[in-house]
Amino acid sequence: MGRLLIFGLGYTAQALADQLRGAGWHVGGTSRDGRDGTIRFDDSRAVASEIAAATHILSSVPPAEDSDPVLFAYGALLARSAAWRGYLSSTGVYGDAGGAWVDESAPTGTGRRSARAEADAAWLAAGACVFRLPGIYGPGRSPLDRVASGSAHRVDAPGQVFSRVHVEDIVAGVIAGFSAPHGAYNLSDDCPASQNDVIEFAARLLGVPAPPFVPIESLSPMARGFYAENRRVANGKAKRVLGWTPAYPDYRAGLRALSAMTRPPSTSAAPPAASHVQT
Repeated sequence: MGRLLIFGLGYTAQALADQLRGAGWHVGGTSRDGRDGTIRFDDSRAVASEIAAATHILSSVPPAEDSDPVLFAYGALLARSAAWRGYLSSTGVYGDAGGAWVDESAPTGTGRRSARAEADAAWLAAGACVFRLPGIYGPGRSPLDRVASGSAHRVDAPGQVFSRVHVEDIVAGVIAGFSAPHGAYNLSDDCPASQNDVIEFAARLLGVPAPPFVPIESLSPMARGFYAENRRVANGKAKRVLGWTPAYPDYRAGLRALSAMTRPPSTSAAPPAASHVQT
């Protein structure tokens, strides 16, 4: 089995680590403080030892203001390594497309995430598979959780669409990338949609009223920046080159599966009353 080193064990990277460990891989990771058995990012001797032993290396560390932290600290070692390299990037590198479709041939670096675009380009230049990810959801981090907690809202932004992807589909895409040519790959579902549609569907699954609309002016500057960009993310290259197909091709499939995971067992043989959920 392989030996994977992950820089930054966040939500998505941890899901990948769990799956590969279950398949017999050795998976190590770094963190700022060395918590939970990880290596301190600034422990250069320990990190160098892991790089030398790794067959696969993945970074999920976001960029700093002036550089990519992983490439800045360990780029020379990575360049000498024969390990496969991957980087979890963002579809935010494409900027605003006015709601149009974007694929990996679209220009990058024109949006609000200039540092991310620079890091994306640096990892491509370093020979990595760069996985560009839209909004990520999954167990414990989904519209269902936000609706249930009362933190969800709908935003008055007609015509706004977003792409998204289930965390399990990211894991499958990264693993498929282990044997693929280096380059950029969009990992997104097949159904860009309004965030309002997603929130409303989550509310119907939970059997609660949809949360109220709020004006876009009431959002934080960061959230307003999020809504300032409008695009649909195409995933055709990942399907063709990686042989990858999302198990959750739209938000309905993904949210239904998450809802089933948390739904209490039925005490009756009667079918659940779910006919009000639109498909």
